[in-house]
Amino acid sequence: MSKWIVAGIAVACVASAVPLAAEPAVGTAVPNFRAYDMHGKIVDLSQFRGKTVVLEWNNPGCPFVKKHYESGNMQKTQAAAVAQGAVWLTINSGAPGKQGHMNGPEAQQFVAAQGAKPSAYLLDPQGLVGKGYGAKTTPHLYIIDGKGRLAYNGAIDDKPTADKADIATARNHVLAALGELRAGKPVSVAQSRPYGCTVKYAS
Repeated sequence: MSKWIVAGIAVACVASAVPLAAEPAVGTAVPNFRAYDMHGKIVDLSQFRGKTVVLEWNNPGCPFVKKHYESGNMQKTQAAAVAQGAVWLTINSGAPGKQGHMNGPEAQQFVAAQGAKPSAYLLDPQGLVGKGYGAKTTPHLYIIDGKGRLAYNGAIDDKPTADKADIATARNHVLAALGELRAGKPVSVAQSRPYGCTVKYAS
């Protein structure tokens, strides 16, 4: 059984007693987690078992994140994934006082202002989920298949710049992987180097 990663102020004492699982490798079972969403509701990864789940690490102050949100590329990718039946969880692991950290109301404002389409926006101020998955940058994308195995780990695309103009000619690794999973095919690019700003963990 996968170990649990628990995030959120109310359950931090539980997390401190539970060692974090090792960073999952592509093809292996991912660690489960619980985290508060921007409305204060606990979201449990295991509740989505049987569905494809996309994890997106977010920092609204990062120029690379702005590239994909201000262009609408991230929102289009989110909407396409959800329309295909996938669950999209955006995660903010920015620590209080660090760039990009947001509380619930601030996250709600960000999602509304950007017209973002995640299934849920999760708050991970202690960085427990981020460190457990080895999230390094914003954005950093993971895809979990219906059997709870990691199918993709890496960048949103193959143009590691902050230039919006590059999106038009980029290969969207996430959409490509989701399409291959739906078709029952192996993910042709299962891992890539994530690019963007470093996740602003507390330490």
